[in-house]
Amino acid sequence: MLPPQPLLHAAVFALAALQALASDTFTAAVYEHAVILPDATDKPVSPEEALALMNKNMDVLEGAIKEAAQQGAQIIVTPEDGIYGWLFTRETIYPYLEDIPDPAVNWIPCTDPTRFAPPPVQERLSCMARNNSIYVVANIGDKKPCNSSDPGCPSDGRYQYNTNVVFDSEGKLVARYHKYNLFRRETQFNYPKEPEAVTFETPFGKFGIFTCFDILFREPAVVLVSELQVDTVLFPTAWMNVLPFLTAIEFHSAWAMGMGVNLLSANTHNILLAMTGSGLFTPEGPAAYHHDSRTEEGRLLLAKLNARPRLSPTYPPAVNWSLYATSIKKVPEKDTFSAAIRRDIFTFSELRHKAGNYTVCQGDLCCHLVYRMPNKSKDEVYVLGAFDGLHGSLIKYHWQICTLLKCQSTDLNTCGQPVETAQTQFEMFSLSGTFGTNYVFPEVLYSGVQLAPGEFEVLRDGRLKSKHGTSKPVLTVTLFGRLYEKDLPHPLRT
Repeated sequence: MLPPQPLLHAAVFALAALQALASDTFTAAVYEHAVILPDATDKPVSPEEALALMNKNMDVLEGAIKEAAQQGAQIIVTPEDGIYGWLFTRETIYPYLEDIPDPAVNWIPCTDPTRFAPPPVQERLSCMARNNSIYVVANIGDKKPCNSSDPGCPSDGRYQYNTNVVFDSEGKLVARYHKYNLFRRETQFNYPKEPEAVTFETPFGKFGIFTCFDILFREPAVVLVSELQVDTVLFPTAWMNVLPFLTAIEFHSAWAMGMGVNLLSANTHNILLAMTGSGLFTPEGPAAYHHDSRTEEGRLLLAKLNARPRLSPTYPPAVNWSLYATSIKKVPEKDTFSAAIRRDIFTFSELRHKAGNYTVCQGDLCCHLVYRMPNKSKDEVYVLGAFDGLHGSLIKYHWQICTLLKCQSTDLNTCGQPVETAQTQFEMFSLSGTFGTNYVFPEVLYSGVQLAPGEFEVLRDGRLKSKHGTSKPVLTVTLFGRLYEKDLPHPLRT
């Protein structure tokens, strides 16, 4: 049955209007926020005290949102825990939570704040978006009542969720996402019963959203990109940097390149907890990024991005991550040793010469390196390493990692321990591995925890190669693979 003519004309007009408004590029912003934390307490504060603390943080965020809008940003992402902080118990976080409705209710809290239960935080965020004509992404807490008929209902009669919200440029709530992969310290929140794949359309692309630890898992991260084909991922995070592979800017840039999407990463800033590192990352590399482990200041970043990167002529071609490494004759090094990176036992081989061709294997993974470093510092040791196994103390997930890295000292027992500075530059390097997955993320990290935009490339046969030598001393060159299908069942999620 055909729709009535007036409805058909209206639908055609709406589609034409959306196409006319569609843009090939957009300006995005992220804000790294030095969160004002609540006083430590084992008893809940009053709702008024909770709101006063949140308003202090929102005052700072509002200043960043206004500045971003004045500079032409169409969307801004703010950090996880950016409005109330962290280290709560289940009871002490409750005064900070609001009931966040499903976006299908078509609600603008700024203009209709009394439609639902008192929502002062949602109302203020909505007004920030509406008054500045900008999409605002924030992380807050959601509470949902439940009863004894629900076998999963907690004893206090409510679910509590770590939640992202998105308000469009009119202040309308257009997305709500409950974090699915909670970090081990987030005992104040519940796991959602099912993973959520949250997307929304804008005139400047299709967006998906998830939070912090979610990025390491298939659901929702891979589902959003590989199955739902989002153009840009919004990523509030509270990321504690862990060298040599999981520094925020390092891994988030590599993830955007490996997945072929834009990633708008907004981190909290707390140098005592090693929290820093935000950026606007693209399939071609970082458009803008920030890493500051010395000061306590926040930072606003802006960049113009491709709205639909897959349609860009510069979009990287598909990569067969194991093609080259499986085609070469493997003669693993005899002089290898084992050392731990955190709890993971890597197989390493020292690069004893200024140039060489090395292979190191562990499990099903063989890592191959060709390199030249004519000006190697006598006080520095570099190794090629391989790891193929489960990572994590409680929640275990499978990594395959090939890495060229600088050891902390000339003592081989320090290989894999954190190090932030180096003196040795490489004339060339080419790293590859026999990966059992197509989800591989390429990382190059320079001395001083700096990225290397434009200085390396990934070939279609899976080689991570330098282009013209390195402009700065090298900390790590890494191919970080994830075999999601080998992950163990989650021990805490019910």
